Amino acid sequence: MDINEMKKKHKLLKEYKYDITPLDRGTTDKTLYINLSDNVIEEKAVTPLMKEKFIGGKGYGLKMLWDATKPDTKWNDPENEVIITPGPVSGITQYSGAGKSLIVSISPTDFVMDSNVGGYFGPFLKFSGFDALELQGKAENDVIIFIDGVNGKIEIFEAPEENVDSHMLAEQLTEMYADDEKDKKNISIVSSGKAAENSLIGMLNVSFYDTKKKEIRLKQAGRGGIGSVFRDKKIKAVVAKVSGVKGNANNVVDIDAIRERGKIFNKEMKDLDEEQCEMITKGTAHLVEIMNDYDLLPVNNYKYGSHKDIDKIHSEVWKSRFSQGTPDGCWIGCSMSCAKAVQNFKLQTGPYKGQEVIVDGPEYENAGGLGSNGGIFDADYIIEANFYCDTYGICTITWGTLVAFIMECYENGIINKEITGGLELNFGAKEDALELMHQLARGEGFGKIAGLGIAKMKDVFVEKYGADRAFLDDIGMVNKNLEYSEYVSKESLAQQGGFAMTNKGPQHDEAWLIFMDMVNNQIPTFADKAEALHYFPMFRTWFGLVGLCKLPWNDVEPANNAETDEPAKVPEHVDNYVTIYKAVTGKEFDKNRMIEDSERVYNFQRIFNIRRGYGVRKFDKQPYRAAGPVTVEEYDSRAERYDKQMKEIIGVNPEGKSSEEKVAITRKYREEQYEKLLDAVYERRGWNSNGVPKIEHLKNLGMDLPELIEVIKNKQ
Repeated sequence: MDINEMKKKHKLLKEYKYDITPLDRGTTDKTLYINLSDNVIEEKAVTPLMKEKFIGGKGYGLKMLWDATKPDTKWNDPENEVIITPGPVSGITQYSGAGKSLIVSISPTDFVMDSNVGGYFGPFLKFSGFDALELQGKAENDVIIFIDGVNGKIEIFEAPEENVDSHMLAEQLTEMYADDEKDKKNISIVSSGKAAENSLIGMLNVSFYDTKKKEIRLKQAGRGGIGSVFRDKKIKAVVAKVSGVKGNANNVVDIDAIRERGKIFNKEMKDLDEEQCEMITKGTAHLVEIMNDYDLLPVNNYKYGSHKDIDKIHSEVWKSRFSQGTPDGCWIGCSMSCAKAVQNFKLQTGPYKGQEVIVDGPEYENAGGLGSNGGIFDADYIIEANFYCDTYGICTITWGTLVAFIMECYENGIINKEITGGLELNFGAKEDALELMHQLARGEGFGKIAGLGIAKMKDVFVEKYGADRAFLDDIGMVNKNLEYSEYVSKESLAQQGGFAMTNKGPQHDEAWLIFMDMVNNQIPTFADKAEALHYFPMFRTWFGLVGLCKLPWNDVEPANNAETDEPAKVPEHVDNYVTIYKAVTGKEFDKNRMIEDSERVYNFQRIFNIRRGYGVRKFDKQPYRAAGPVTVEEYDSRAERYDKQMKEIIGVNPEGKSSEEKVAITRKYREEQYEKLLDAVYERRGWNSNGVPKIEHLKNLGMDLPELIEVIKNKQ
């Protein structure tokens, strides 16, 4: 069906006209509220409290979600919301990585979820006049929301014919709303896909038109099943259109200061990237063999950290597959250009078999998750799985980790071919792993079970198949009902905390401390680790408040960074961000205020989870696979290392002991260490021993809001 025929099938449900508020100092101080149950469209004012305490981005999203929901709101209740918030810095084009948005919702994990994403929608939402988009309620049938930032108009209409899969839908809607080829760059679409309809692990895609490649590209808000919420609300897509991107669309206070810092950073990228990280040619895939070399690459459900077949998926393989020579930034002006893509990839399976497509990635997480974690060392498989995860609306990290869990269960006889409907899901089973994904998209077979995620799969395997709960808890790499991202944390106690102590679940965007802790031994004591697990999550939270990408912070560093007092913090780049924030907003600001602003929002999210019945110490527990060897097989694979540690660190002579005994001794010690880490971090963060923020700490932060005190006053 052609575009005109699709448009004829549209049924307009609501049209709303508005005056486009121009940006001033990075904000409009207005948000857009849409309720799909009754097609209400409203403009809301941003209150002074929101601006002062919540800053923007993730902060705005959390505050609006708190106000809109109840303590027992479920992910699929109509009052749950999907909130998209770019932040005050998002949309500048003079400094790299300034196009990010945060998406916030009550997740199918039942925790408060935030997920960051690139692409053009967040900036376009701002240029259309709104600091945030708040989507509530449920439509009766599939709808598309069109935000017309050219004419000041919003439409909600039923759209029965457009393809729900993201790569198709983005093409259809870009063609539908662009006036001509040049106008395609002014359209951005938020969408999901078939699998999000049939699972709890759906993700969202945000589009942008690549003017050099002449292709529509997709960036992902992957974590926590927000795509499943989106499709449960019967939203097929949200479209934003603007008239163009001006040099100072944010109407900042000091554009010259931003240009100056951007010019310096661009020179660093040009001069230093090739010798440091090769982001311009490889993106985050440059990490694959580095992680393998340090025994940190997940292999066979995190049993091991390296593999002999690494040469089949190392970074030079990806470099040869990625299109080179054109800018690959997922927002205008980003010189890091790490959003790599494989063009003209011919699909071998599924509903689009035989078609040539563009695949955004694979990034490191996809090579490690879809590939090595499932024991699959095949670049073509990883690219194909990456594509289908994206267009179907599946989080690649979650999928890679849960398939690895399924494979270990299969190899241990917990599930079999009869249960999987004939699929042989041993490690390395790439054909059947792909078929499992296609089943999920079709809403059938064992694919539907996989789409529940590890936490709920464990319940099924115990209740229906008699699995040992303790063993599944040990090997199921999940915390707060969210699957782990793709790093082996066994030898980094700090990274164990960096994963399991997160507010939303084990995602590396809060704290990536493996090299500081394990490789460079920069944080040897519990106090050192606690300080790192205070500073870095707060610092990284700030990116999500203002709309910045984290990668330009430390994936290329100034040439003299190692000579600074705190090289892990990259102080020159921190100063860049302080300068940029002041230049955008005109507010007084320094590196200490940066952490304080983040602490307010971080503690708010912690208390939000407490309000929902979570957020205390027992929910910071990690699966033992994240800390040490669960099985004799694992222990024996690294016996020399573990025996040495037992003798020198634990103080027990391993000679004469069976592997089973050594596994138990190691486990006791490592679990005790983790509990001591929790104590140290809680104290540093101003929380009590149960992980609850202390009222006095909230007062010191200026975050002692009555609604927060009410939640925690009896938990002190």
